[in-house]
Amino acid sequence: MYHFEHQRERDALIRGHVRTDRLHLLFRQTFFSVLGSYLAALMLSWLCWDRVDHAVILVWLGLLSASTALRTVLLVTYFRSPVESRTPQRWELRYWLTLTLSAAIWGGGALALMRPNDLLTQTLVLLFIVGMSVSAVSCYSAYRSMTIVSIALVLLPCSLWLLFQPAPTQIGMAAATLVFASFVISATRKLSEAMETAFRLTREMEYAHSIANHAAQTDELTGLKNRRAFFKRAEQTYEHCKRNRVPLSVLMLDIDHFKRINDSYGHQAGDKVLRQIGAVICESIRDIDLCGRLGGEEFAMLLIDTSIDDAQATAEQLRQAIARLACEQVEGITASIGVASMNGADQDVHMLLNDADKALFRAKAQGRNQTAVA
Repeated sequence: MYHFEHQRERDALIRGHVRTDRLHLLFRQTFFSVLGSYLAALMLSWLCWDRVDHAVILVWLGLLSASTALRTVLLVTYFRSPVESRTPQRWELRYWLTLTLSAAIWGGGALALMRPNDLLTQTLVLLFIVGMSVSAVSCYSAYRSMTIVSIALVLLPCSLWLLFQPAPTQIGMAAATLVFASFVISATRKLSEAMETAFRLTREMEYAHSIANHAAQTDELTGLKNRRAFFKRAEQTYEHCKRNRVPLSVLMLDIDHFKRINDSYGHQAGDKVLRQIGAVICESIRDIDLCGRLGGEEFAMLLIDTSIDDAQATAEQLRQAIARLACEQVEGITASIGVASMNGADQDVHMLLNDADKALFRAKAQGRNQTAVA
């Protein structure tokens, strides 16, 4: 059951990432789509200027200018927004509205340019809307539905109009255009599926890498950082605090008489004690702090922006929480803790941890189940 739930959560997470990737690609490709669409309209208007009513052309260009400006504003707003806010839930509908409006204006304007007895104009218009359909495949390839809708809005008005004209040439042009559109729409399915697969494979590889990276840095038993990962982060944390003059304290914790627990109750009971103490440590420190299992029954914690007095208070709370633990037959679980704080004499994090270790040794020598300060 756990594996099934985990798999379902993983699939949902990957689907969400893939959807976001498709959106990012869509917006990155949109600039050239918007620019190309408007330039194509200007070119077609210039070619048809002497053959079509100028008022029709100017009205069409005016509407297209407005939709182009709207799409440009959408693009600028998107790329200026924080990355975390660029979600499909927020942007997909907006994009759909501007795309539908622009494609409908293009298709309606192309139809308005058609003249019943002017085969040259009809051919020019048809050539341009076919070109627009091809560009839609490349620009909106991440979203097959957008590709189909944009092609339909641009191509269908003129194609259907030609299909009902009396001349065989016009009917043939319309039929050829519709056949072309059907092949294009069929090809978009394979292209969209290929892109979906590529996005999914990329995200699955990233997810697998993150899982492997987490496993390599995590102590399997307690869920805390393992020794290697702890010291790597500890060195970075120490240097940051030293450079910025931020107080840094360290706790070294050792479970009292842990060997006796293993010998008396078995290693399974000992593992359970370690898991419980790992959970108590996680609950006792903040998210900004660093904790890890150094090996066996020894744990270490770096408390950022924490004075020696506050660190001692945290250590006492932690020690008392461990003393209250109950683990089946195991009784009297206690821990000793050593506390140290960064000072000018420290040269690196290892010396700071060594100071806390000396305090821990003194706490154990004085009778265990207590906190000692370096």
